[in-house]
Amino acid sequence: MRAVQVPRPGGPLELVEREIPEPGPGSVRVKVQACGICHSDSYTKGGLFPGMQYPRVPGHEVVGVVDAVGSGVAAWKAGDRVGIGWNGGYCGYCGNCRRGDFFACQTATHVTGITSDGGYADYLIARTEALARVPDDLGAVDAAPLMCAGVTTFNCLRNSGARGGDLVAVVGLGGLGHLGVQFAAKMGFRVAAIARGQDKAPLAKTLGAWRYIDNQAQDPSAELQHLGGAKVILATVTAADAMEAVIGGLAVNGTMMLIGAAGPISVSPVQLLRGRQSIKGWYSGIASDSEDTLAFSAISGVRSMNEIYPLERAAEAYERMMSGKARFRVVLTTS
Repeated sequence: MRAVQVPRPGGPLELVEREIPEPGPGSVRVKVQACGICHSDSYTKGGLFPGMQYPRVPGHEVVGVVDAVGSGVAAWKAGDRVGIGWNGGYCGYCGNCRRGDFFACQTATHVTGITSDGGYADYLIARTEALARVPDDLGAVDAAPLMCAGVTTFNCLRNSGARGGDLVAVVGLGGLGHLGVQFAAKMGFRVAAIARGQDKAPLAKTLGAWRYIDNQAQDPSAELQHLGGAKVILATVTAADAMEAVIGGLAVNGTMMLIGAAGPISVSPVQLLRGRQSIKGWYSGIASDSEDTLAFSAISGVRSMNEIYPLERAAEAYERMMSGKARFRVVLTTS
């Protein structure tokens, strides 16, 4: 089979041939159809996660078909469509991975694309606990980015405390933000999309935004307060100044949910105290959360906007994503 591996920490992505692996007990072999490229793949490429061994195949936004099953597997069979995202926790040592908190994992066992080989390949081995069923009416390329970018935004919003009709602001219209606006609109929130430049207003409206705020020409905090204050602000950007500029737009008892990795941000404790406001981080989810994300997307019509590359151009696709030139998501296909 073909695989795109990182030979050493900081090394290049290289296309190699490997033997097709056999599934062990409690595992399945998946024939990969599509794999999204996520910014978190830089942890694999750069050797930034403790306990990693090389060479390693990145990729944790995987969609494919079960090709073979190991012993003791009863719930899955060859031909089942599956998705695989972040997963782990099988050692039972601390349980953080099982709750989706992989960065707090104390042993980092079986984390797809980190400590076990991921989806930049024709086949991979996955534990059954990592598998999410993919609806028949959701294509592989559409589903792949939902295994990380999708579940992160969907799971964050449904755990944010917002209810139908509440004002939810989404900061950024990139790879995470364009999904966040769609999910928020389909959940019944009044969505204010915030981005840089009036040229993004038509896109925001197409995605389902109720209002668009240009943070180059307007004070986003003042505009949100003019709309009544945001129950939730979903910050998908990686710029600290863009996050700081919207904190003042929170309503009383409002929450700012951070899913974009940015540098340190400054906030007035007095503002948080007077408004009973909070700032909270959110990270991904487990396989059942991924199943919910996929099912909701299939029913509601939420779709990722993707640039598609063949597997053999993985290095080029990765660099496009890391450079910020990719407008939304980048997906590898193996066909």
